[in-house]
Amino acid sequence: MTDKFTGSFTQQEPIPEEAIDAAVRIMQTGRLHRYNTVGDEIAEAALLEEEFAKFVGSKYCLAVASGGYAITTALRAVGVEPGDPVLTNAFTLAPVPGAIASVGAKPIYVGVTEGLVIDLNDLRTKVKQAKVLLLSHMRGHICDMDELMRICGAAGVIVIEDCAHTMGATWHTIPSGRFGHVGCYSTQTYKHMNSGEGGLLVTDDDEIMARSVMLSGSYMMFERHRAGPPAATYKRIKYETPNISGRMDNLRAAILRPQLSRLSEQCGKWNARYRVVEAGLRDTPGMTLIDRPEEEGFVASSFQFLLLDWAPSQIKDVVARCAARGVELKWFGADEPVGFTSKYDSWQYAEHPPMPATDRILAGIMDMRLPLTFTLEDCDLIARIIKSEVSAVWQQEAANP
Repeated sequence: MTDKFTGSFTQQEPIPEEAIDAAVRIMQTGRLHRYNTVGDEIAEAALLEEEFAKFVGSKYCLAVASGGYAITTALRAVGVEPGDPVLTNAFTLAPVPGAIASVGAKPIYVGVTEGLVIDLNDLRTKVKQAKVLLLSHMRGHICDMDELMRICGAAGVIVIEDCAHTMGATWHTIPSGRFGHVGCYSTQTYKHMNSGEGGLLVTDDDEIMARSVMLSGSYMMFERHRAGPPAATYKRIKYETPNISGRMDNLRAAILRPQLSRLSEQCGKWNARYRVVEAGLRDTPGMTLIDRPEEEGFVASSFQFLLLDWAPSQIKDVVARCAARGVELKWFGADEPVGFTSKYDSWQYAEHPPMPATDRILAGIMDMRLPLTFTLEDCDLIARIIKSEVSAVWQQEAANP
C-alpha cells in the first residue's frame, strides 16, 4: 500500500500555558495599550523589548504590529525617501519589496545563488546604485555576512536585515539581525514565535531607534521605552518625525515573552526535523539539496530543494503527486503566483529587468513548511513520499526522452 501523510502543514503548536495565563492577566486588567499602565507598572511590551534586546545582544529594541511594519519603519528611520533606489533580494516574499514600495522607493533586485542566498557577485555590480540594502534572509538561508558587510561597508551602503525567517539563527555565532544597521523580525503565526501578527526592530544606533519609536506612535511617551535611547536623542527629531501608529500591544507582548524564554529549545527541534528530511532526500535523482555552510547556525522551520532545469510540466506533476499523498510542496517557479510564492517579476509596481541566472534558480525552487507539530517519524515519512514521487517523475522522463 502507498504511504500517505495525513497531518497538516499549517497547524502550529498550541500557545504555551504560561503565555495563555499571561494573556488572561492582561485581559483582566483591560490595559492592553502599551502606554496604559498604572503606578510603577512596566508594560509587557516594554519588558519584551528589554528581553529581546538582551537575547540578540542589541542596545535597543522596539515591538511593533508586524514584521512588515518593522521593515517599513527601518527604511524611513534610516532616511529612505520617495524615489530612492533600494537594493533587495530577487528571491524573497512580497512584503519585502512591498515595504520598499510603501515608502515610495524603488526596489533594485539582486540575484540568488543555488544556495538560495543573495548573489554577492551580483551585489558587487549593483551596490553603488543605492544607499540602502534591504537584505532578506529568505527561508532561513544566511549568506556570507562577513563578505556582504565588507561589500556594503566599502560602498557606504546601509544594511537592513529582514530576519523574519532567522530569529534565533547566527552567522559565526553572531545573531541574525546584528550585522546590519537594523534587524527586523516577525512574530506572525508561521514564524519562530507566534503572536498572530507582530514584529521587532533592533539597532545600536541612537537616532535610528529614536526615529523608529516616534514613527511607531509613541506620541511624547518615548521615555517609557526602557530599551530605547537616552531622552536627549529625541529632542533632535521629535517634531519632524511623523506618527505612523504601528505599536505592539501588551496582549501580544505577554504571549511572546514566555515563547522567547524557550526559543533556543524550539530552534533545536526545528533543526532536528530538518535533518531527518534532509537525510531522507539524499541521493534523490534529479534533486539538488541546499548545502548549509559551517558558519551558518541556521533555524530550519521550512525546507527547500531544487529541481534545476526541470520542465514546468514535470514540476507540476511532482507537486500534484505529492499532494495526492498529503505532502504540500510550494513551487516558486510558477508563472502565476500561488499563495505566498510570488517572485520578482510578479511585483509589477516595480521595474524588473530580466535576470536569466536568477530565473533559472527560481524556476526550480520547491518549498515546504516544517511545523513543530510534525514528529520525527512524520518527517521521515514526508521525505520518503517526496523521494518516491520525484524519482518516479525523473524516471518517466528518462524513459521518454
